[in-house]
Amino acid sequence: MTAIAQPPVTPLAAREPLPRGVAAQSASSIASGLDLAKIRADFPILAERVHGKPLVYLDNAATSQKPRVVLDAIAHYYEHLNANIHRGVHTLSVRATEAHDAARQTVRRFVNAHDTREIVFVRGATEAINLVAQTYGRVHVGAGDEVLITAMEHHSNIVPWQILCEEKHARLRVAPIDDRGELRLDEFEKLIGPRTKIVAVTQVSNALGTVTPLREMIEMAHRRGVPVLVDGAQAVPHFAVDVRALDCDFYAFSGHKVYGPTGIGVLYGKRALLEAMPPYQGGGDMISTVTFEKTTYNVLPFKFEAGTPDIAGAIALGAALEYIGAIGMEKIAAHEQDLLAYATEAVGAIPGVQLIGTARERAGVLSFVLDGVHPHDLGTILDREGIAIRTGHHCAQPVMERFGIPATARASFAVYNTREEVDALVEGIRAAREVFA
Repeated sequence: MTAIAQPPVTPLAAREPLPRGVAAQSASSIASGLDLAKIRADFPILAERVHGKPLVYLDNAATSQKPRVVLDAIAHYYEHLNANIHRGVHTLSVRATEAHDAARQTVRRFVNAHDTREIVFVRGATEAINLVAQTYGRVHVGAGDEVLITAMEHHSNIVPWQILCEEKHARLRVAPIDDRGELRLDEFEKLIGPRTKIVAVTQVSNALGTVTPLREMIEMAHRRGVPVLVDGAQAVPHFAVDVRALDCDFYAFSGHKVYGPTGIGVLYGKRALLEAMPPYQGGGDMISTVTFEKTTYNVLPFKFEAGTPDIAGAIALGAALEYIGAIGMEKIAAHEQDLLAYATEAVGAIPGVQLIGTARERAGVLSFVLDGVHPHDLGTILDREGIAIRTGHHCAQPVMERFGIPATARASFAVYNTREEVDALVEGIRAAREVFA
């Protein structure tokens, strides 16, 4: 992957003291080569206090916090560049267009796409999946055809395909998972049949943290001539993604889970597929010519970007990807794997805790239930200690049904989290257990 320039870093001295002894390097940050105190200082919100306690933010699978460089990129756009893009010859428009184009190039490098024309800016992974379902899907899926997903998908990679299948009188097939939360790869392969028109699968489960055997899955589908869409929303924050090495046909992710702003995301698609797909929406900038008799469409990627885009969001997403690229995805992955292993052992040792999802390869997520305590009650008690986790079905109700539970408590990790914060989580769970006992 092309090296990404080092972003500016806010000096540690400009921040409030770090909570729970984090100013000292934790074992995980030393092992991974990260300067964790310096990284944490880049995230202003980590200095917040909740109910008088230092914030321990462990809800990163829902949305990650934003480094100063991302906040500055948004402010800089509105203070110095604010103008519409691709339409003006005046200086501000030219500068805004150049910054937006540079962000697209940053995304291309980050996922190792061949061409910026393969990078479409959307509102998030949800819109990216809907775009493919309503363009490629509508053209290629007909009555009696099949769409294949897995039993660990987020609702965003279930509902769009259900809508398509209902409209086209097609069938949604679901590859099962086992009691560890791992995909049953043999069953997945059996479900790829002559009527399968597209496979849509997650790379990392948001509810279980399971990392799917994506390369094998893509190879299985391609041997039968079936394209593959990958929901990468939970993958891109945790390890390097190379769409050419994966050979996926489509790849979707959201900016807000990878330290960027909300309301911006990316659809990668192989150029030949995108060229053949009809537009998703109509309006300005996605056209070449318009008459009352006929409209011709713009070139890629603009054919899929109708209307004024989230210009500041795209620029800030570029800043976020540059930021983590400068840290190093290998270092981030090593640090988070250490945290996950540490948390799995520590939380799993608490009497009454049952871990949900124990796949041999996981990323970033620890889901669990505590006997006698509803996850919502646990989340409320932890919040009183300043600890933010997610409770509920995590927009993955079929996963909950598979394990026979209504909800889980979910701690999810990011580059700025520490072992000390895991210790705080463990203390909070033990305290909640005593309250309900």
